[in-house]
Amino acid sequence: MRRSMFTEDHEAFRATIRAFIAQEVVPHYARWEREGRVPRDLYRGLGALGVFAVQVPEEYGGAGVTDFTHQAVIREECGRAGVGFGAETVHTCLVLPYLLEFGSEEQKRRWLPGFLSGETMTAIAMTEPGAGSDLAGIRTSARLSDDGTHYVLNGAKTFITGGAQADLVLVVCRTSAHDPADRRAGLTILCVETASEGFAVGRTLDKIGLRAQDTAELSFTDVRVPVANLLGEEGAAFAYLTHNLVVERLGAAVGATANAAGAIGFATEYVRDREVFGKPVAAFQNTRFVLAECSAEVVAAQALVDRALAAHAAGELTPADAARAKLFCTEVAGRVIDKCLQLHGGYGYMLEYPIARLWADTRVNRIYAGTSEVMKTIIAKDLGL
Repeated sequence: MRRSMFTEDHEAFRATIRAFIAQEVVPHYARWEREGRVPRDLYRGLGALGVFAVQVPEEYGGAGVTDFTHQAVIREECGRAGVGFGAETVHTCLVLPYLLEFGSEEQKRRWLPGFLSGETMTAIAMTEPGAGSDLAGIRTSARLSDDGTHYVLNGAKTFITGGAQADLVLVVCRTSAHDPADRRAGLTILCVETASEGFAVGRTLDKIGLRAQDTAELSFTDVRVPVANLLGEEGAAFAYLTHNLVVERLGAAVGATANAAGAIGFATEYVRDREVFGKPVAAFQNTRFVLAECSAEVVAAQALVDRALAAHAAGELTPADAARAKLFCTEVAGRVIDKCLQLHGGYGYMLEYPIARLWADTRVNRIYAGTSEVMKTIIAKDLGL
């Protein structure tokens, strides 16, 4: 089905990303997975390529693109190759919108140059052992000093993507006591420089998938955070987090669909080459039917993604429609990639085959940025239920 989302500029960008992946990522990816992280040089390479600059306004040295289409190109090319760029998605798709929307002019001038070059990598720390989707359960706290110059931060976070390598972490913390009458009040975002005394990286967590993307536990013990590092207004974090969930869920839908399309590519190549009972696996009717089903589902998911991208570019993507896109596309990806792995037989379970990596990497899409169950709740509310 012909797509109309991408221009010649997008296709030139796609060619650049595809070449970078082939030359700088694929040959090293298995080693990065074993090491549990990508090298910092990868981020510098992405910075030099301009990947981190796409959505940054021109006055700060960026390209000034305001939609998500170039990010979609990156996700599609990573899915096609069955690889990732470590914590790049968090850096560009999660943290950057907060800095651009809620950061002060001084903060942007201070942090964006390093952000663009890849010298300053970022992460966002929301989740705690007792607080996942329910942000009201956050216990990490910050107290303003008596002289009003800094906050004193204490607490711990878990499941922080890019946390082990980050230089700047946006920490969601409680600056006033929990109010049962207003569960959304009292949350604040502080930008914590990881070189600060009292900041510590705990375990790097051992995940099922996304093994080249570091995910860590973080702790804060009397960390002094200058008031100049307060993002936006004190107590306004819940509204900020809700504001960014739309693009976060759009990104999950885009990435899941890209991985599903990549899985079809790997499976199609495999069944053409692999022979059983004296003929290619592709010659069997079941193989053709399974891949036909997968193709139909991915084309439907891609159509929904493209509509969501267009709505986002027009400023019209609602939270409910972002939830619909995330729910549908991540569930499709789970089904499609599982079927494509099955067509590989025993080899599909071997990590040397990209399909195994895609299968493991994509599973978390139904969990992060809001679980499938949370997406159903949002959609049901939109239906008036």
